[in-house]
Amino acid sequence: MSNLSVKGLTTGYDKVNVLHDVSIEVAPGKITCILGANGAGKSTLIRSILGLTPPRQGEILWNGRNLAGEKTHAIIASGISCIPEGRKVFPRMSVAENLALGAFLVTNSAVVRERLARVYEIFPRLKERAAQLAGTMSGGEQAMVSIGRGLMAEPQLLVIDEPSLGLSPLYVKENFNVIRRINALGITVLLVEQNARQTLAISHYGYVLSQGRVMAEGTAEELASNDDVRAAYFG
Repeated sequence: MSNLSVKGLTTGYDKVNVLHDVSIEVAPGKITCILGANGAGKSTLIRSILGLTPPRQGEILWNGRNLAGEKTHAIIASGISCIPEGRKVFPRMSVAENLALGAFLVTNSAVVRERLARVYEIFPRLKERAAQLAGTMSGGEQAMVSIGRGLMAEPQLLVIDEPSLGLSPLYVKENFNVIRRINALGITVLLVEQNARQTLAISHYGYVLSQGRVMAEGTAEELASNDDVRAAYFG
């Protein structure tokens, strides 16, 4: 099983560092979460893992291979898939076309059909609406398309950025249940979120980022009972 290890990561934009000596471990087969408010550095961490914002110091080790300096498409091809914040579907393409894009590296059409069938098992509603334009669907349904598209790459690691953003409480709950089911299939998950209550309910281990630094880490139970975390996130 696959392992992601970020060690002493410092990076940023122009002359300003956003992340300062950040170290995290994403355990194989588990859900690891990164909690933090807006501006904490969560998105920059994702961008660094995907090769979009190169590290200034430190290492990003994926199955022992340092990803620093690698191109994004090579990182994706190595087994890391990302569900971006805000869903980002292609609105003028059908549900089926959006999903097929997740397997753009696969040249065997039979393999693509097999993967599509598996996504439809997880999301029967997407099968019902395969021909519908993604832009005409509700926010919750677009979230399903976005997650399904990420699964089409058959990732070893799925990075999910703010899955609760802009969704109704009902769809948030449904989304988190889906993430738990995906993890049960053996896919390692890095879940980046502000919604601490829902996130810690499904995560195994987590980190709290504040102003670009890791301020706390521990099992989900330890973070949920940490006074500082409770004060910041649970009121």
